[in-house]
Amino acid sequence: MNRLIAFVVACLATAGTAHAGSLVDVQVINRGTGQPHSAWFHNGRSYVVGTPGERYSVRMANRTGARVMVVLSVDGVNAITGETAAGNQSGYVLSPWQTTEITGWRKSNDEVARFYFTSLADSYAARTDRPENVGVIGVAAFREYVEPVVNYQPAAPFASPSRGRSDAPSSIGIRGSVGESADSASAMRKEERLGTGHGERETSVVTSTAFRRASKTPDEVVAIWYDSREQLASRGIISRPGGYFCNPRPFPRQFVPDPQG
Repeated sequence: MNRLIAFVVACLATAGTAHAGSLVDVQVINRGTGQPHSAWFHNGRSYVVGTPGERYSVRMANRTGARVMVVLSVDGVNAITGETAAGNQSGYVLSPWQTTEITGWRKSNDEVARFYFTSLADSYAARTDRPENVGVIGVAAFREYVEPVVNYQPAAPFASPSRGRSDAPSSIGIRGSVGESADSASAMRKEERLGTGHGERETSVVTSTAFRRASKTPDEVVAIWYDSREQLASRGIISRPGGYFCNPRPFPRQFVPDPQG
């Protein structure tokens, strides 16, 4: 079983249509209007339309009565650590039935750098030499490991039976606030694609907590692809069938790479 340091975030009310999973619902929120983006569905994928310069947040809702850890990937980059995203990395812990919004790239326990839609060249992923997976938001959700209940038998005929017990890792923090082919890539100039920028700092307070995952692999992955209205239309996702769309992956790092040298 895996233990890691995760982050506790504050509760928030939710509204609108979510990209539903069995463990978590995910929405992309326009911070200017406070409204969730409508979804377009194409070939089994969910898309939202972004506008350059628009600040957005990722709203996540725990649909269960137990704690869940969510690893947030934006453009293939872990939104907490800045690593190329993989499911076994640090994430946010949601309490039972909790909803929260993540508004930016985490810079410390007190601040984030705002998410905003921007050109591919200005995206954080491209500016850190990782443009391959620009255009997708991913959430990998993990259930928490719970120790099995042990039933104790009476030690003597007149002894009172002991109750079964379940031990779980305790918190070490205090609650805080917060496929289609790419053969026709020439039909879409890369500089016209949308990515997510590294914006101004703002307050977003979290605290660390211990979380033991029930499995090494995510119990669920929810992905939302995004681009400008023009690009989604040119790929047939909005207004016409067919066409090319890019294939970024929310969690691109899957296997151990060879060492250099």
